[in-house]
Amino acid sequence: MSAVAPTARLEARISTDLHAMLKRAAALQGRTMTDFVIAAVQDAARRAIDEAGLIRLSLADQECFARALLDAPPPAPALKRAFARRRQLLRTE
Repeated sequence: MSAVAPTARLEARISTDLHAMLKRAAALQGRTMTDFVIAAVQDAARRAIDEAGLIRLSLADQECFARALLDAPPPAPALKRAFARRRQLLRTE
């Protein structure tokens, strides 16, 4: 007996023009309308999630960020202590 993956139903009211367009596009790809819509929605969802993880900077912001990395100030005493403590904790003897 094979396990069946759980599913959920999605319903949407769309215009008859959009319905006809989806039907035509699905037929052109040799898919059912359901398969076409699922693939399109899945692709759009992936893109939206991927783009949400991106940070876009203007050219001026990119230059400011690069300058901050290249001309970083010397570490503060607290940061030096934190690194020394980390070295001490990670020492394997």
